[in-house]
Amino acid sequence: MRVALAQIAVEGAAVDANVERAVDAVREAAREGADLVCLPELFNVGFFTFDAYQRAAEPLEGPSLTAVREAAAEEGVALLAGSVVEDLAETEGGPDEEGLANTSVLFDSDGRRLLAYRKHHLFGYESAEAQLLTPGERVPTAELGGFTAAVTTCYDLRFPELYRELVADGVDLLLVPSAWPYPRVEHWTLLPQARAVENLAYVAAVNGSGDFEDASLVGRSTVYDPWGNAVASTGDHPSIVYADLDPERVATVRGEFPALDDRRP
Repeated sequence: MRVALAQIAVEGAAVDANVERAVDAVREAAREGADLVCLPELFNVGFFTFDAYQRAAEPLEGPSLTAVREAAAEEGVALLAGSVVEDLAETEGGPDEEGLANTSVLFDSDGRRLLAYRKHHLFGYESAEAQLLTPGERVPTAELGGFTAAVTTCYDLRFPELYRELVADGVDLLLVPSAWPYPRVEHWTLLPQARAVENLAYVAAVNGSGDFEDASLVGRSTVYDPWGNAVASTGDHPSIVYADLDPERVATVRGEFPALDDRRP
């Protein structure tokens, strides 16, 4: 499965322009042979534009997700719609609660929704996310391209127990949309690699690119293989990262180095 990490420029609160860039990236990645295109966290509004969360909130059937889903379906590629601010009360068949969530959605190549993941760990340090949003409670998985895939979001990377739960559910591909800022560059390179190493799984970590009033994104979207090797990466500029993933590679590595069998929970 060829994965494309679409590290688009994200402009604070410029929803229409950001969605247009996301659609363009989906179409470009499809032309380059991608099977799955991944967008960054809050690709439409920008993570650090907290005062725009309420007016940019939408249900899972809303305009931002519809635009990128339809573009991906037209091109015949699967899509991780990084995340949007979800209006929980407006989502059809949603969790039946009020409030907003940071929600990532995975679609197959026909535009069918495979899973919706609501970010579990909300960032509190110098951030309004924890005050404005409701944390998710479910960790869904989906079958895609020969993999059992799951989504976690940005700050989730600091909580390895979440990933152990996913591995216990058979996950071998972890998709991590993010809005990781400077100066924590080393953490951004270390944590996704560690999650790959300790879980013997692919980790595809897609970040945004851009500057906000109080933060700049580090970019550096990277795909790590089950040994923790970076097989594709980029800098902090807008770009698309491509990597070819083999589900048999996970089985081979786990067979050669069966560390997961030695766990003592």
